[in-house]
Amino acid sequence: MISFNYETDFKLPKHKTFSKWLSEVIVSENKKEGEINYIFCDDDYLLEINQQYLNHDTLTDIISFDYSVGNELHGDIYVSIERIRENATDFNVSFDEELKRVMVHGVLHYCGYKDKSKEDEALMRSKEDEKMKLFHVEQKK
Repeated sequence: MISFNYETDFKLPKHKTFSKWLSEVIVSENKKEGEINYIFCDDDYLLEINQQYLNHDTLTDIISFDYSVGNELHGDIYVSIERIRENATDFNVSFDEELKRVMVHGVLHYCGYKDKSKEDEALMRSKEDEKMKLFHVEQKK
């Protein structure tokens, strides 16, 4: 089950559509969906987590804690809405596109993709692009 939690004023629109999409991403990677919690927050909240648990004193857009067991994905994914907004401007993309990229990035980490080396980062970007194409909003007829 994918759940969305908030430590900021932001509320995810169409959360059922996002949940369905993320479930499709998991299945497309031959994984099983367990308990995945997204926690939307601000920079200060995520910086505190970064300092406390990872000993990093930097701002970031996402931190994921992976509790997966075998092929069943479990974890907590913290997302800074402030970083998403700033990155969207910096990368000249919409807020929604950057939000989807970061959200799928966390799940892809749980699927085993890394982003520490140049090669791993290139594969991660490719997978993000591929999985973002699975996102679609059902149109009313």
